[in-house]
Amino acid sequence: MFLSIDADKCMGHGRCYMSAPGLLSDDEEGFVAQRGQTVEVPEGMREEAQEAADACPEGAISLRVAADTDA
Repeated sequence: MFLSIDADKCMGHGRCYMSAPGLLSDDEEGFVAQRGQTVEVPEGMREEAQEAADACPEGAISLRVAADTDA
């Protein structure tokens, strides 16, 4: 599973990295540090990844089975 964060949609609410602290972190401006990236979700963190995606009010986080080369 892969988690992608759309940099244009991310508004820095911080709900994603608070929901998934073992997977995501914040940067010095309060945005998710992985903004604009696609990261592989370790097998044991899929539920945490889903919680992060569900927590984003902007819908900036998407989950995919395969990596998306456009993210």
